[in-house]
Amino acid sequence: MKRLALLLSFAGFALPAPAIETRTVDEAAVLYDAPSQKGARLFVIKRNTPVEVVVGLEGWAKVRDADGGLAWIEKKYLADRRTLIVNAGRAEVRQNADAAAPLVFEAEKGVLLDYLDALPGGWIKVRHRDGQSGFVRSNQVWGL
Repeated sequence: MKRLALLLSFAGFALPAPAIETRTVDEAAVLYDAPSQKGARLFVIKRNTPVEVVVGLEGWAKVRDADGGLAWIEKKYLADRRTLIVNAGRAEVRQNADAAAPLVFEAEKGVLLDYLDALPGGWIKVRHRDGQSGFVRSNQVWGL
């Protein structure tokens, strides 16, 4: 398989990248260094935090957070709904998916937003917990 991938890459073909599974922490949960409650407790991750699922085992998931940290969490604490976290110094949320559209609000780094939809051109429709919604550039958030 490696040889085939190498040959295809030289020929200008790209292999499809594996899909990244992103989930949201449903309620505050302990993160561990191993897939067991007997593992060392690393820290508590807060509710609504987006994570990428790297590995899944029965009842456990190894997840990556926005800072790149890896840890284990019990799957029962992961929800299918999606949230995003602002990773830019300040994200501009606009009325429409257009850089010239009026600004609805700005969100500081670390603010959590509900993911609503992805649009062409790198725009993501989001909603703030106070109910305001709009469109943000995908490079200003993490968790897609």
